[in-house]
Amino acid sequence: MIGTLVNVGTVIVGSTVGVLVGFRMPERLARIAFQGIALFSMAIGVSMAIRTANWLLLVMSLVVGALVGELIDIDRHLTRLGDWLKVRLKFAGGEEEGAAGGKARFSSASLRFSEGMVTAFLLFCMGSMTVLGAIEEGLGRPPNLLLAKSFMDGFAAIALAATMGIGVAFSVIPLLVYQGGLTLLAGSLQGVLADAVVTEVSAVGGLLLVGLGITMLEIKKVKVLNMLPALVFAGLLAFFFLR
Repeated sequence: MIGTLVNVGTVIVGSTVGVLVGFRMPERLARIAFQGIALFSMAIGVSMAIRTANWLLLVMSLVVGALVGELIDIDRHLTRLGDWLKVRLKFAGGEEEGAAGGKARFSSASLRFSEGMVTAFLLFCMGSMTVLGAIEEGLGRPPNLLLAKSFMDGFAAIALAATMGIGVAFSVIPLLVYQGGLTLLAGSLQGVLADAVVTEVSAVGGLLLVGLGITMLEIKKVKVLNMLPALVFAGLLAFFFLR
């Protein structure tokens, strides 16, 4: 849980800075920071992928998992979920703002707080880096990916809180539950999984990190979210054929 706790801390610090000074990081600085994180993620991904004991299993898992994920279209469903939450939030706020005077001002502030929290949660949690990082730490690996994500989320929290207020800081509550829950779930499975299974799942996760880095560098958009089922196939194939 170290990675998630650090992530929570950086979001709180970033949100506080954003609220207090209204700081907006220049776009060129944010871009170069994200590029550095992308390169780091790709390096970690390569180091994880080359640990595989069976390259055929690795490519089979990736291809089959990507096909299944594309058919389900996980990326689109998560995008629609985020849009639905934002629409519902604005609709509820619009109903309340029909009242006059202080009540209208209160509902407006409440809406701003909620919108900041939900927007930040979607940004911090609805990406492949959250899932891959939580699995990496849960399976007993160093939380390198979550630490990189924490650095990135801290900068994003500054910009969000500067415009959307303190609600951004409270996104750490669902962040802790969701991301921490994934880490604990992966950790609970580690005890019943053979080392070969853990290695192959991590190897596929490493390739997905490379794809994520390519997307972050704006070389090519790789639908990493749609490839997440590859982690499941890697575990199943390794469980039946490599034990």
